Amino acid sequence: MAKHAKNADHPYIVSQADFCGGSPVIRGTKFPVRSVVNYVLRHGISPEELVKEFSHLTLAQVYDALSYYYDHKEIIDKDLRDNSADTSSENAG
Repeated sequence: MAKHAKNADHPYIVSQADFCGGSPVIRGTKFPVRSVVNYVLRHGISPEELVKEFSHLTLAQVYDALSYYYDHKEIIDKDLRDNSADTSSENAG
């Protein structure tokens, strides 16, 4: 069942339990909001650079993902931590 099938506040962001583990992603892609946050806020890549690197994204999508992050910071921060823990355990093995 879709959660946020159509979100008026964040039209480019969707989150479905049966898609990408329920993590919020950019509509029409499998690109997680957490990845936008990671690239832009943690690694200092500008939104313009991000859309050049990932040409299937638009500036509107990237800025909406950042807006979604600030509106749902606890959820995305947890998603970042969980994803980081998964990556760390994979690299340890």
